Amino acid sequence: MKTRVIILLAMLLSAFVFLPDRIINGTVTDGANNPIADVSVSIQGGGAGTKTDHAGRFSIRVPNLARALVFKKIGYKSLTMPVASDSVLNVILTQNPLKPEVIADEYLRDAEQPGNVKKSLAFERVATAPATFSGNVMQMSVPSESYKPINENGFLSVGQQPVTTFSVDVDRAAYSNVRRFLNNGQMPPEDAVRIEEMINYFDYDYPQPAGEHPVAITAETTDSPWNAGLKLVHIGLQAKTVSTENLPASNLVFLIDVSGSMNDANKLPLLKQAFKLLVDQLRAEDKIALVAYAGSAGVVLPPTPGNEKKTIKDALDKLEAGGSTAGGEGIELAYDIAKKHFLPKGNNRVILATDGDFNVGISNESELQKLIEEKRKAGIFLSVMGFGMGNYKDSQVETLADKGNGNYAYIDNIQEARKEFVQEFGGTLFTIAKDVKIQIEFNPVHVQAYRLIGYENRALRTDEFSDDKKDAGDMGSGHTVTAIYEIVPRGITTSFIGKADPLKYQTNSEPAANSSDEMMTVKVRYKKPDSEKSVLFDMPVKATTVPFEKCSENLRFASSVAEFGLLLRNSEYKGSATYNDVIIRARGAFGKDEEGYRSEFVQLVKVALSLDGSHELSKK
Repeated sequence: MKTRVIILLAMLLSAFVFLPDRIINGTVTDGANNPIADVSVSIQGGGAGTKTDHAGRFSIRVPNLARALVFKKIGYKSLTMPVASDSVLNVILTQNPLKPEVIADEYLRDAEQPGNVKKSLAFERVATAPATFSGNVMQMSVPSESYKPINENGFLSVGQQPVTTFSVDVDRAAYSNVRRFLNNGQMPPEDAVRIEEMINYFDYDYPQPAGEHPVAITAETTDSPWNAGLKLVHIGLQAKTVSTENLPASNLVFLIDVSGSMNDANKLPLLKQAFKLLVDQLRAEDKIALVAYAGSAGVVLPPTPGNEKKTIKDALDKLEAGGSTAGGEGIELAYDIAKKHFLPKGNNRVILATDGDFNVGISNESELQKLIEEKRKAGIFLSVMGFGMGNYKDSQVETLADKGNGNYAYIDNIQEARKEFVQEFGGTLFTIAKDVKIQIEFNPVHVQAYRLIGYENRALRTDEFSDDKKDAGDMGSGHTVTAIYEIVPRGITTSFIGKADPLKYQTNSEPAANSSDEMMTVKVRYKKPDSEKSVLFDMPVKATTVPFEKCSENLRFASSVAEFGLLLRNSEYKGSATYNDVIIRARGAFGKDEEGYRSEFVQLVKVALSLDGSHELSKK
């Protein structure tokens, strides 16, 4: 009997030994539920290993006799987790209080152990940045988010350059992206801070157009709160508001990225929620199609009337992420559908939703731009909605939206989706004036030098203002555009402007005496949505300064946002700006704030103060 038991146990053990390996999947996060990338995941005692992706996910083949998995990353405490019968293992790592040099030494010692990465002579000690295992060398990990470099506008002499020209910008993506960084406990990269988009994120109470033009201009001048002796000129544009029932019919094509990188909770799942909000706004005369792209592109839903909401939402629910990204192929298919169902007097638009990672297909940015520009000329516009974090390609998606005569937004939560697709439905999708440009001529009698705050990526040459072939920004129903200039009045001495060499063929001395009380003239050019010929109108601005506390809430709040942007960018022109001053000025200009966006702004400033304003906190 005992012999039989021994044989039976031997058979069971033999069967267990030869069981096939199994796959364990999981996610590694920190205590705040944020994913941790590039975590080394290995089998205790040696064997093949892997590492987590940008979303903290991992997948590892585990032998049946393996007892535990080991999780390691520089800056975090190593963790050994026993292997149970479950196929899913979610892990939380805590930060390591040791100095970076000590942590690096620990990794070097571990590298000598079997199954781990071996020490290399090419290894260099790291400071606080995370590391990635690559071959035999531990290298610095570089964030895969990308932003266009911003060379901040400086002061220009009116005597040498009296005219300034730029394209309007109604994009708001930079603000919600900055909010995402701050809410995650990080200061945003300086190039992610586009001040004009932060200012234009908010609505302002400008008067509606009353004349023949679909856009109205307002202007105010006050003293600069952060640079004594200088002044701020606040310019506001208001597009005509058209009620939803009077908007033209829409031919919309949702182009949805379902590649593997879109699997995170703040990407495809949030995208579905966001687009469902938009679907709720559609009417029977509107039509919508769904195109999904990953390794290849395909039609998920053919053009469907907007009142068939359940059909559209069911199609959205079926979308799943997986595969690589063929962005170019998807764009071509979406444009083909939009062209086949083109509405001559309607709103024809492709809405691209992506994390911006175009890595297969037409991945060359210039080729994508050419395609989108061609379709724009045919009356099909492109709007881009950015989602997610980690591999977010802000630089690329912003350019695509600009070339497509559409707006660009970054959706970081469902409240932002509601703002874009419910509260500002008309402005997001329906163009009132396209290729809107602003040109300002300053009077040297009153202005010595000027600086446009933000709009670095929107600058135009003087001659491009009257060139109808030059693309510019568009304004939708009810949209507002705000621009702020900081100016050096005549006779003021400041270190911000240097002495220019005398001009040989023109006078560079004092301006000719005249009795004009105009400080500048604001010119605006725009095209009607169905026209390629621009219309020009202008408005002179008097050299009248209003005390800051008596200015409109529009100016006071917009200037506080501008000041915040200067601090986030650590601008050389920030002067005496402080986070505390931003908070005080913003609180005094909340207005109605029915949706709470302005009060939320103050909370973000407080977060930035705690992260970056140690010198201010120490004063309290």
